[in-house]
Amino acid sequence: MTAPSPKRLGQGFYWQDISVGQQFDTFKRTITETDLVNFISCTGMLEAIFIEEGYEGGAIQGRPVPGALTYTLIEGFILQTMIQGTGLAMLELTQKILAPVVVGDTIHADIEVTGVRPTSTKNRAVVSSDIRVFNQRGVLVMTYTATRLLAGRPM
Repeated sequence: MTAPSPKRLGQGFYWQDISVGQQFDTFKRTITETDLVNFISCTGMLEAIFIEEGYEGGAIQGRPVPGALTYTLIEGFILQTMIQGTGLAMLELTQKILAPVVVGDTIHADIEVTGVRPTSTKNRAVVSSDIRVFNQRGVLVMTYTATRLLAGRPM
């Protein structure tokens, strides 16, 4: 008799485990100066508003961070907790930035599954979700819709 395989820690959801209307909340993350510096250095987003504290031509109080940094931090939460090992591809992304995020802000998101459509091959599904990102004051700073390809449970 073969012993059952142990459950893999951190395994994401298979598409069969997700249903339309399901909602999730992420952990919170405070954005630091180090996060900003590492991100703009890695991406080459060396705009004056990001690299010069107190930039005179800026319209945002504080140390603004690129919307792309806010988005990627939230996607990191989603990857680590929801789609690790099951996410196969990002198929489409529609994003709106609604308010600035600055160094020192603490962001988090809520996620609502809006569609689960199994594909005709390979036990996969196209899963759509709406993601709303908030700062520590409850201000909605970003919304985006993500459409992903997710793996199914092994057969």
